[in-house]
Amino acid sequence: MVDLPSFNLTTTPLTGLTGLDVVALPVRGGGSAGNGAGNGAAEGSGPRVGDADAEVARGLGIDPEAVLELQKAKGAPGETVVIPAVRRDAAVKSVILLGIGDGSPQALRKAGAALARQSRDRARVATTALADLEADAVRAFVEGYLLAGYRFSRKSEPPESVDQTVDLVVADPGPYQEAVDRGVVTGRAVRLARDLANTPANEKSPAWLAEQAELVAERAGLAVRVWDERELAAKGFGGLIAVGMGSARPPRLIELAYQPDRATRKRKTPHVVLVGKGITFDTGGLSLKPREAMVPMKTDMSGGGAVIAVMSALRDLGVGVRVTGLVAAAENMPSGSAQRPGDVITQYGGKTVEIMNTDAEGRLVLADALAYADRELAPDVIVDLATLTGAATLGLGRQYAALYATDEALAEALLTAGQASGDRLWRMPLVEDYRSTLDSDVADICHVNRDPRMGGGSITAALFLREFVGERPWAHLDIAGPARADADADEITRGGTGFGTRALLRWLEGLG
Repeated sequence: MVDLPSFNLTTTPLTGLTGLDVVALPVRGGGSAGNGAGNGAAEGSGPRVGDADAEVARGLGIDPEAVLELQKAKGAPGETVVIPAVRRDAAVKSVILLGIGDGSPQALRKAGAALARQSRDRARVATTALADLEADAVRAFVEGYLLAGYRFSRKSEPPESVDQTVDLVVADPGPYQEAVDRGVVTGRAVRLARDLANTPANEKSPAWLAEQAELVAERAGLAVRVWDERELAAKGFGGLIAVGMGSARPPRLIELAYQPDRATRKRKTPHVVLVGKGITFDTGGLSLKPREAMVPMKTDMSGGGAVIAVMSALRDLGVGVRVTGLVAAAENMPSGSAQRPGDVITQYGGKTVEIMNTDAEGRLVLADALAYADRELAPDVIVDLATLTGAATLGLGRQYAALYATDEALAEALLTAGQASGDRLWRMPLVEDYRSTLDSDVADICHVNRDPRMGGGSITAALFLREFVGERPWAHLDIAGPARADADADEITRGGTGFGTRALLRWLEGLG
């Protein structure tokens, strides 16, 4: 793993900083009205570097406006024009004209990501991009920088890295320090979620995932309980047992518990339960996946990884509500002991389920955890997230997750948190007319749509999960699309993305 850069808020002008490798000067997009005094870009003007930053550039032998015109730059969020040092004795190795668009948090997230990629392996970076922005934009910039700089490797020669410092030049650090700190905490949590998802499945058994959760609990001041296969069988967790029975590496249920500090705790502390799918590798079981569909399945525990990552950050963010995280972890393998299509299993709480497709295993382990949360933990609200269905990806692509909810206020709060954080969600309907397709002749319910001609696979999966949450407010995030990426884009890096971590943290911060 690569160490995180350190961020230093400073009032020292760029001309007073020494030992800089990279200087990044902000460029507002054309037509932007600006976001405060000192930017120097008038409404309706083209892309432009502010007056003070232009003077810095000219002191380094660069005419920024001429360069922008030559490169046909527009100041779009994340657009970069890199100018190498023009003199051999120059103190600064390169100057980057960094597009920040309209200065919004969304634009600054892209700008931070772009600067991180252009400054990789440079020891000292400085920028005035945040000099006149709102705190939310500062946090977004820091998160974008940290996430775009993420790398994961199992090469015999690890990638070279440097201890990097990023100087953020502002007029007054006071209003920004909390935003920077929260950005760092959130960025660290997402990087943890990515590490968990990207770890190869030969290392990542359910027991390994439980061990990582125990390490997180120790660092973050959480209570932790891990249920092994004997306890799961004895207590009736039939979904976890059925999915894991084909593997030599048995299932686990991971329970992490956070109690807020007295200083941040509300008088009446709500209790939130987060539930994550933790399938450490998914072959499809006896309903075997094609080879190409199996390759990315080490990330099929991304929902569970996000839950662990969220739990890791709650105390540092001062979240004022009680939170329990459940990760239902199993490995779905084909073998002589694997579950079969046509089997009937008994989930936690006693509901019987007819198995039609062993590759629809995620909802079985989630059902156990959801029923346990409803019956034993007495939460005020339950939210689960899972790489659950290809149908969600077909409908929404790779940038949005499907959101289902039984409570309007909960749905709206999660949508708002998703938009603010960069984890974008799209509300989907729980279509009651589709519920009958889950009817079974031999069990209480079938776990997949019995009429594949109807489609709506993501909806029927959500309807199945709803059967296990009782009457409690509940939301389900089907993150199958955005949990994995095939290429780098803005703050997203190839592989596991840690999707859902940012949205859930923003939502929980808003609760207290």
